[in-house]
Amino acid sequence: MNNTLSLIPLSLEAFAEGAISLDDLARALRDAAQEHEPTLPDRYLDVLERLLNQLESSALFSEESCSFSRTDMIAALVEWLARAQTWSDKVTNPPTPTRDD
Repeated sequence: MNNTLSLIPLSLEAFAEGAISLDDLARALRDAAQEHEPTLPDRYLDVLERLLNQLESSALFSEESCSFSRTDMIAALVEWLARAQTWSDKVTNPPTPTRDD
């Protein structure tokens, strides 16, 4: 297993602090999602791509003229990560069936 999702919080934190660019963040998230094992379902990759496209689009406008804020987009990426990690954990460590005697 290659848990590349665990690298994402560091990238999000670095981006929020201004230590990496939006391009670097997007590349890091796309790479982590694509290289993660077990392979994420397409729906997770599609949602991530939509979020990153919105974030990249928002960079073209000032915060006031954009319909979504950078802070909200980062929060959405954090939520995406939590859901993707939960899915991955369930696949990697399925619950043990219990016997009802």
